[in-house]
Amino acid sequence: MTSSKVPALSARIERFPIAGTFTISRGAKTEAVTVVAEVSRNGITGRGECVPYPRYGETPEATLGAILAMQQAVAGGLTRQALQAGMPPGAARNALDCALIDVEAKTARLRAWNLLDRPVPGERTTAYTISLGSPEAMAAATAKAAHRALLKIKLGGEGDGARIAAVRKAAPAAELIVDANEAWTEANLEHNLAACAEVGVTLVEQPLPAGRDEALARIKRPLAVCADESVHDRNSLSPLRERYDAVNIKLDKTGGLTEALAMADAAQALGFEIMVGCMVATSLSMAPAMLVTPQARFVDLDGPLLLARDRDHGLRYDDSLVYPPEASLWG
Repeated sequence: MTSSKVPALSARIERFPIAGTFTISRGAKTEAVTVVAEVSRNGITGRGECVPYPRYGETPEATLGAILAMQQAVAGGLTRQALQAGMPPGAARNALDCALIDVEAKTARLRAWNLLDRPVPGERTTAYTISLGSPEAMAAATAKAAHRALLKIKLGGEGDGARIAAVRKAAPAAELIVDANEAWTEANLEHNLAACAEVGVTLVEQPLPAGRDEALARIKRPLAVCADESVHDRNSLSPLRERYDAVNIKLDKTGGLTEALAMADAAQALGFEIMVGCMVATSLSMAPAMLVTPQARFVDLDGPLLLARDRDHGLRYDDSLVYPPEASLWG
């Protein structure tokens, strides 16, 4: 019989319907599939949520299995520091890392930012995502969100000039950032960057495929370019200095908040601007990422806004303003 004082780890797959369809250059989906890890110690439970990403060969089932494989280590007193060496970066480690921070903060009766000695996060304006579609469909969706201060526009390659022009016409006052999700080519790179610059786009995210983005170092970039799929953790930063102006830090890529915060410090030291991003997920995924926002120029934590329903005790969103989590949610 297991003692209640022995740390225990459990995990499960959860599904949340998306409001409509979320479409990027790699395809569309109608639900967010997340994996939640729970670590219990002395009657206190901490939680973390991740989103397995097929782009990196992750599946919900394999991610669940990777988390549950750490049950013995957790029972033996696994620390966050040991976790960094015990699991590779990715969604599974993210869920477990955030659960360990949550239970540690609750046990110490501290908020997570105090526990980790980080700045107290305040409310921030988050980007709101417009899915990829025809220029007409994207303009219609943008018109409904034109009151928001920051819009993130999903693009997909051919025809992107017409798409971004239509979006700008529908939202003349909003700040626009663009995410091509690796869909551009060397042949259309400069044309598409120029089309974005012409309508006042502030930032273009991951225009070329990861590993085939050398052209970014050879051209004069008319606006800031941000790495997403090309950057994962601190080790991937240095080779990108000539190609990118900013990096998108996502906890599912870094393998948790512990590495995300270290990566933010390292990225700033190298002169990168920082975006803190997310997958389509619930507030439990967004909450730890709020600790990165004091260092971020761009905040893209709109996952719950794209869902038909969020989980209980979710983050407070006031239009595009997102507020730090209450302890009832996380941290």
